[in-house]
Amino acid sequence: MASIRPVMSHPAAASLWAAGAAPAAPTPPIEDACQADVLVVGGGYTGLSTALHLAQAGASVCVLEAHEPGWGASGRNGGQVNPTLKHDPDELAALLGARAEPLLDAIAGSADLVFELIARHRIDCAPVRAGWLQASYTPAGVPALHRRAQQWRDRGAAVDVLDRQAMVTRTGSDQFHGGWLDRRAGSIQPLSYARGLAAAALQAGARIHGASPVTDLRRDGRRWVATVAGGARVLSDQVVLATNGYSDGLWPGLARTILSANSFIVATPPLGAAAAHILAGGETLSTAQRLLVYLRKDAQGRLLMGGRGLFANPAGPADFAHVERALAQLYPALAPFQFEYRWGGRIAITRDFLPHVHRPAPGVTIALGYNGRGVATATAMGKHLAAWLTGGPEQDFPFPITTPSPIPLHGLQRFYISAGVAWYGLLDKLSG
Repeated sequence: MASIRPVMSHPAAASLWAAGAAPAAPTPPIEDACQADVLVVGGGYTGLSTALHLAQAGASVCVLEAHEPGWGASGRNGGQVNPTLKHDPDELAALLGARAEPLLDAIAGSADLVFELIARHRIDCAPVRAGWLQASYTPAGVPALHRRAQQWRDRGAAVDVLDRQAMVTRTGSDQFHGGWLDRRAGSIQPLSYARGLAAAALQAGARIHGASPVTDLRRDGRRWVATVAGGARVLSDQVVLATNGYSDGLWPGLARTILSANSFIVATPPLGAAAAHILAGGETLSTAQRLLVYLRKDAQGRLLMGGRGLFANPAGPADFAHVERALAQLYPALAPFQFEYRWGGRIAITRDFLPHVHRPAPGVTIALGYNGRGVATATAMGKHLAAWLTGGPEQDFPFPITTPSPIPLHGLQRFYISAGVAWYGLLDKLSG
């Protein structure tokens, strides 16, 4: 990875991974009017997976991305490929009834899909499939994680229940009292994966245009017309809005249905033998505390630690101090750590912690809200959206279709997130 500035401000953060990611496929700005069966707005995992699967099904598809494919949180996340939701399977069954099982099936197969796409399209993104550890800091939290593991095991998932010693051995930290291992999971280099999806979609016949922000979307007879800054227009029968944590006013009220929160991540220099005992099997790690942190090693041996942060975009090293402290607490013998890189990306949090699919007008489909599980879930979302939009029965679409519902007092989301960080941090300390 080439040497760059050690602190990445939010708008420039994609350049961090661009320094070490696979080369980007050419996605020039759109300049001329065009027509497509489906217009996809947003070049993250949802949009790129949708475009790839649509093109493979024979549809003409055009992707418009305001920056470049993978510019948002799809290129700026922790690289964990986890086939789970925030809700446990039994909890989801109680919440959704008969609709739960198709959704659980789609989520259970989401990591398989990611790694199948990587293999099929030879995506150079440092894939590792060694499992995901979810660990509890306290003895009191371990039974809930063991129940979670058992519920997934009952549905055929390859999982292991871990006691304190097993967790210490796998993580290299004595801070955990137990948890579970989901062997279906793994990790990737996130921007390389996004760029690989883009390249595969282009090869399948999709058109992808970066630096092409959509400024207006309106119905004109039986078709939709999207106008891009600069004046180019795209006419399409169907529109997929896949803007997730970067949703703005393009569709009225959409941004008020989610909380757009920052995920902050830091990376050490390559640590070599000094960190050989940390996640020695290649696993990824998340904590089960309310304000989770997550950790993995990259292909060069860096430790990547992430966690939720303040609402404001990061402006300097001090904004990442809480994540850096967490890493030092897990591995005090290696502290103080040096950090080569710091970056962040915006995720979309929904009120019910479920992905949201909306059809607010004929021919318009909105998909967003992965709550920190976007690598696997958004990829699966794209595949299922493509099947539905190309004539698949609606009853086969596994994600619940809901009406957009604004979060009350959404204008206070900065307060929601800041207060939530403080409140959950207090609860975690009290329960520890």
